[in-house]
Amino acid sequence: MRNYRLTSPRFPNLLAKVFNERDIPVQVAIGNYDLGICGLDWVEELQVKYSSAALVRIRELGYGDSSLYVVASRSQPLPATGELRTGQELIRIATEYPNLAESFALNLRLRRFSIFPLWGAAEAYPPESADLALVSSRNDDELAESNLAPVSKVLGFTACLIANRDSWQTKDFSKVLASLEDALTAWQTGRKTRDTAVSTLPGAATIPARIRSPESRDIVRLALPDGHQQAPTVELLGKAGIRIDDYPSQNGNRRPAINLDGVMVKVIRPQDMPLQVANGNFDLAITGQDWLTEHLDAFPSSPVTELLDLKFGRVRMVAVVSNDLPVADVYDLRRVSAGQTAPFRVASEYVNVADKYARDNHLGIYRVIPTWGASEAFLPEDADLLIENTETGRTIARHNLRIIDTLFESTACLIGAKNGKFSPAKSERIKSIIDTLRTAVVNITEKTIHA
Repeated sequence: MRNYRLTSPRFPNLLAKVFNERDIPVQVAIGNYDLGICGLDWVEELQVKYSSAALVRIRELGYGDSSLYVVASRSQPLPATGELRTGQELIRIATEYPNLAESFALNLRLRRFSIFPLWGAAEAYPPESADLALVSSRNDDELAESNLAPVSKVLGFTACLIANRDSWQTKDFSKVLASLEDALTAWQTGRKTRDTAVSTLPGAATIPARIRSPESRDIVRLALPDGHQQAPTVELLGKAGIRIDDYPSQNGNRRPAINLDGVMVKVIRPQDMPLQVANGNFDLAITGQDWLTEHLDAFPSSPVTELLDLKFGRVRMVAVVSNDLPVADVYDLRRVSAGQTAPFRVASEYVNVADKYARDNHLGIYRVIPTWGASEAFLPEDADLLIENTETGRTIARHNLRIIDTLFESTACLIGAKNGKFSPAKSERIKSIIDTLRTAVVNITEKTIHA
């Protein structure tokens, strides 16, 4: 049931809440929580950009041992580091850790670089869609499974205990910390202090100046979604006579084979697809209208457009409040927000959709709180309003929350760049894929109606 609120019989005054790990350093830094447990990687990702963030690192916890590596594809040659530093080529770095990636590039003094911030699956981008990636991995063997070679070790880390700086100075955590100490001491015995500075791995003193494969101008690059949309995507493609081998993959393969000549497939996060199509890394992608709307709210002049509504994965984008908040609709919400002295807090994974909703509905002085998942946990303590997608609304109701407004409905869709300039062969392939999928969607819809 995804219970986000935990209690402790031993410490009845201790309230614990479960968040997506990436949100924890932010929530502790702004003072919503006194203590937090997360990977040191996410603490570094916050503090490398916001060095004055109000965080205290208390100690490592002895589990979650991993490292951040800058990696390249094993299928490409690796020129010398000196060539990279003096080269004029643009180096594209894909990552979930954009702040650490930028710090790496600046420390290495790359002349020209571009950071592709992602929701995940950065390991799938080199060499076709990026030259380098900054990824988390437990060891070199794990990287090799993704056909990646470690170039530089940016950070070694485990889970760690952090505290809000003001809370650490003013509150007594001695009983809670003492309850952890014996076990932590045993786990930490013999562990060496970790070097968190950027360092080059032995034997990996080279990184690629440009490792883009000499891809044919006629190849169509198709992005398919990972996660829960894989099953209906496979079903639709099958109805269209398009076979994808090893998708979904049992071993994490993100480059499945397809039975269409001249088409290359890669599996990435739906959230990243609109921006990647806009950047020219993919020609076609299957994502959700919710993520396309999120992208276009941020970049109204983006070349990305919906080519075809695929009719599956239907969800509603809704405005959600706690049942404890006395509002029935957006008009009540406007009244409540106007009566607050502090900024009205709007939490969402869809930060641009949330921002537009708050502006369009005149919610006064408001603040959008970005989340990376587990968004229901933010209400009511850490946000006043949640903008979220839902299929049935049951999960929302289970967490003592209530829908007060529907922003729009969203289904899966095929997206591409409008007015794209392609070779005749590539244009014909793209048109064939769109027409084939359109026919399949029409046939499925007609069968559903007759049934």
